Amino acid sequence: MGKRQSRPWIVDDDLWALIEPLLPPWPERSPGPRPVSDRLCLQGILYVLCNDIAWQLLPLELGFGSGQTCWRRLER
Repeated sequence: MGKRQSRPWIVDDDLWALIEPLLPPWPERSPGPRPVSDRLCLQGILYVLCNDIAWQLLPLELGFGSGQTCWRRLER
């Protein structure tokens, strides 16, 4: 079993190359913390969907940002 099958929320480089051009561009950055990358947020969204958990239960230690951050990015 490959990594992608055991962790289907991981977006590999080939898939990301297809997805990234479809995302809206970010506006000019304002001061403050750096936003979580779109790729990490997408992986967080996929993690929530694959594991059927509530947004607030997304583990921060996975590095995808908070569930609220991922949810907002999905809404965007």
